[in-house]
Amino acid sequence: MSALTLVIGNKNYSSWSLRPWFALKHAGIPFAEVRIPLSMPQTRERILEYSPSAKVPLLVDGAVKVWESLSILEYLTETFPRQLAWPGEPGARAFARSAAAEMHAGFAALRNELPMNCRARRTGVVPSSAAREDIDRIVSLWRSARETFGRGGGWLCGAFSPIDAMFAPVALRFLTYGIGVPAPATEFVAAVRDAPAIREWVEAAAKEPEVIEEVERGTPA
Repeated sequence: MSALTLVIGNKNYSSWSLRPWFALKHAGIPFAEVRIPLSMPQTRERILEYSPSAKVPLLVDGAVKVWESLSILEYLTETFPRQLAWPGEPGARAFARSAAAEMHAGFAALRNELPMNCRARRTGVVPSSAAREDIDRIVSLWRSARETFGRGGGWLCGAFSPIDAMFAPVALRFLTYGIGVPAPATEFVAAVRDAPAIREWVEAAAKEPEVIEEVERGTPA
């Protein structure tokens, strides 16, 4: 039995949960999963049984509890360095960490206007100028990563690393809402879309019964 437990929210809606889940699955690190549906009457109470922040995701490793997606990814690189690591080259590693932190802290307009919703394509969602600025900045980051460090394969800085997990939900958002991106950013979107772990996540999301109306945007395609 795995010593790790990852507490997550709905797979359709919780972009924060996807990040460490994807990293664990892609790296082949065994873990148990606890899914707590969000925006339900007992959601907060149930999450507090595990997480001191009352938020997901949370990683439990014996007596150790780690919350916040980026912190969980850092913990995993320290605990399982052979399976999951930041890029080895210093410049690529610095870029990856900086971009991952920017993703963790920023892009509020994109998050609000194009919420995670991966079980169906949506139409009729037009990003505002603020959201478009976020999209352009993300595409610029992906282009820089791919052109400078990511030659060979579809991941951003060479081999799969935490930066790919941090930006994976954005790639799914772009697919959901039909946001086109230029090459070489398209290569990253395709790598995320085609990853076996992402396919597993999206298939599970499609089977979830919960619908959170306040974050449903547009209409199903």
